[in-house]
Amino acid sequence: MVEANSVRFTTRSIRVGQDPSGEFRPVIPPIYQSVTFAWQDLASIPRHDYTRCANPTRTALEEVLASLENGRHCTCFSSGMAAIVAACALLKSGDHILVAADIYGGTYRVAEKMLPRQGIESSEFDAGDPASLQREVRPNTKMVIFESPTNPNLAIADIAAIAREARTLGILSVVDNTFASPYLQNPLDFGIDIVVHSTTKYIGGHSDVIGGALITNDDAIGEHAFEFNKMIGASPSPFDCWLTLRGVKTLGLRMERHCGNAQKVAEFLAAHPKVHHVHYPGLPSHPGHEIAKKQMRKGFGGMVSFEIEGGPEEAKRFVESTRIFLLAESLGGVESIVGYPPLMSHGCMTEEQRLAMGVVPNGIRLSVGIEDPEDLLDDLDEALAAAFSAPSGSRAFAVV
Repeated sequence: MVEANSVRFTTRSIRVGQDPSGEFRPVIPPIYQSVTFAWQDLASIPRHDYTRCANPTRTALEEVLASLENGRHCTCFSSGMAAIVAACALLKSGDHILVAADIYGGTYRVAEKMLPRQGIESSEFDAGDPASLQREVRPNTKMVIFESPTNPNLAIADIAAIAREARTLGILSVVDNTFASPYLQNPLDFGIDIVVHSTTKYIGGHSDVIGGALITNDDAIGEHAFEFNKMIGASPSPFDCWLTLRGVKTLGLRMERHCGNAQKVAEFLAAHPKVHHVHYPGLPSHPGHEIAKKQMRKGFGGMVSFEIEGGPEEAKRFVESTRIFLLAESLGGVESIVGYPPLMSHGCMTEEQRLAMGVVPNGIRLSVGIEDPEDLLDDLDEALAAAFSAPSGSRAFAVV
């Protein structure tokens, strides 16, 4: 058996929780596609008895994800939003949560629409200024949630500073680590209480399975996540867990290529006359560059966002003109994707709310894949030229 603390990241991603076992000793963990598991007798409760509660394939995934985030406990969910809701389920009526002012649209929607119906208040804080926690905290504040890098503008928060402030104030800290992935950043090491992921993105990595995870070093929080999932039933299927396990094995290799390609894309866009501003923490001009270098140990991620010169019409023509960058929702897959945040990731908000978050009408988000970087640059160059030519037919946008 390979012990997590005896090997390094890429070895852990392939071996932790996945050692050959049983009569046939398969190199790849099998899919335990069974709802229920037989008991030997009433005196011996099996480790896995019902798949809504636990499943051997899911357990393997939870063990490796906990290891990659340097955590003791991981609960996997059927989506990243289910993991975020599970974290918020630690709150009770009368509590208050501080939400980063530039949080992902789906998390914002939970704070704005779901939590108030449960008697839970929410308000914003500036994750770029850890001292803002002191200014915004209330007597009933119990939790703070933020991202770094943020979606879609790649702002960087000082994770360790926010963790210290939260601990001083006696409130739980939650970080959505989806954009960085465990390969680049481990918030638990900086003192964060809870890390959540949409495993749909970089962890799965192939745009073929939806999932989420909540990881912690706190025993009580780990038990809460397990029991919440058991009660609510937001469990991923064995096949979904198996697909995600398959993706985890190449996470390190993929992230190296994502980071290298994204750096080239960001530098190309920063030098282009039709681009107004580029958001990428790997650029020295990025205001969070120095903090990112300390937190993101092996690169700056595969996400790039930018504002095109002009307005929304130019932005829409651009996203409708790419050939290799696919116009689609989501991110983190091996294929490159272009998105228009005002109608996609933050489409649930009003224009006023989006503008307050810095989600502007001429803003574009790129999930840079692992294709040949020269092809990606050629594609962007052609699409930028097309954005300022005569309008063409429009494609429909999905709002989720």
